[in-house]
Amino acid sequence: MKPLQVYLEDAELARLDAWAGARGWTKSQAIRAAVRALTRHGETDPLLTLSGMIHDQLPADCSADFDRYLQATFVADPAASYAKPRRTARARTRR
Repeated sequence: MKPLQVYLEDAELARLDAWAGARGWTKSQAIRAAVRALTRHGETDPLLTLSGMIHDQLPADCSADFDRYLQATFVADPAASYAKPRRTARARTRR
């Protein structure tokens, strides 16, 4: 590892300290995790590769009414109606 000096504003440093402290991390660990997340290649993350594919194709209120739109996408098939199995006569056992 090599040292790196970074200048942060007081508010940024306070947010970093609170975020790292809430997770039990050091500030260095939090910064390393952020660098890894920011420099990760998009091709390796399937969600990031999909980013932007549906731009301007969603309703304007999709975020506010997400549950309603999600419910509308589910199409439930009617329950299968199975005939009740017939009872077969059991052979009587001779005793």
